[in-house]
Formats: sequence, structure tokens, C-alpha cells
Amino acid sequence: MNKASNINKKRGVSPVVATILLVSIVVVIGLIVFLWFRGVTKEAITKFGTNIELVCNDVEFDASYSGGVLSVVNRGNIPIFKMKLKISEYGSYETKDIEELSEKWPQAGLNQGKTFSDRIDIGEGTSEEIKIVPVLIGDSGSGQKTFVCDEKRYGYELTI
Repeated sequence: MNKASNINKKRGVSPVVATILLVSIVVVIGLIVFLWFRGVTKEAITKFGTNIELVCNDVEFDASYSGGVLSVVNRGNIPIFKMKLKISEYGSYETKDIEELSEKWPQAGLNQGKTFSDRIDIGEGTSEEIKIVPVLIGDSGSGQKTFVCDEKRYGYELTI
């Protein structure tokens, strides 16, 4: 009799509560997967009807830095909207837009065959090198967006 009374005293979760728990777990897992997938996929940006990552292959420019003056020449057929400057200083680096360092950068970007030259302060004496990375502008579903080309493939290194 003692054993039978112990069995009756043990209670499980009611079927309604168990169903609600299972449904809520499935919804939470689905939401996590959705947010992860949304973060992995990027909105497509195109330029001249081509994926903008492929357009980076066609960007051609030369740059030089001497006496505090940075000069950039766009030798390709692709307009360069902006430039990112990665300034290395003894093991660390700082990334800046060219517009932060110069007011002379053309607002519409550096078109084909155009030249930019201006005195910029990058902290001479402490900086070891500058890596210049082109930034393009393209069309997306939500309007125009900028795209920074891959630094390792398209960056232009200047030793100071």
C-alpha cells in the first residue's frame, strides 16, 4: 500500500503546459535561426548592373605620400567614391575616411582620369605605413550604398 500511494503522489507536467513549452521552444529556435541567417546574407549592391564586389577588380589607382602630401590618381574606368586609410603605428592601426583628413576630396568621388592631392596629417614620425582602400558606391534595393573593397586584394600600401 505504501508503494501505491507514492505513485499517486508523483505528478507530471500537464499536457497543456508541455505543449505550450514545446511550441515556445520551437518558436525561439526558429527566431534564432532566422536572425542568424539574416545576418549572414548581405543585401546585393550593384554598379553598372554587376555585383559591386566584382567591380572592385576593375578599380585602378596609384597613390604616393611624400612630405605630408597624399596624391591619388584614378587610372581606371571606375569612379572611386571615397578612400579608407588604414594608418599603421607600431603594431596597432587606425582607420579613417579620407574626408576626415582632407576637405578637398571631391564630394562626388574621384572620377576616371582625375587626380587628388592634398596635405594630410597622419601623425608622421609615429606612423610606419598607410594602406589605401577604395570605397565604391552602388545601387541596392534600399537606395545607394557604399561598399569598401577588400583591403587585402585591393589595398595600396605606402611606406612612410
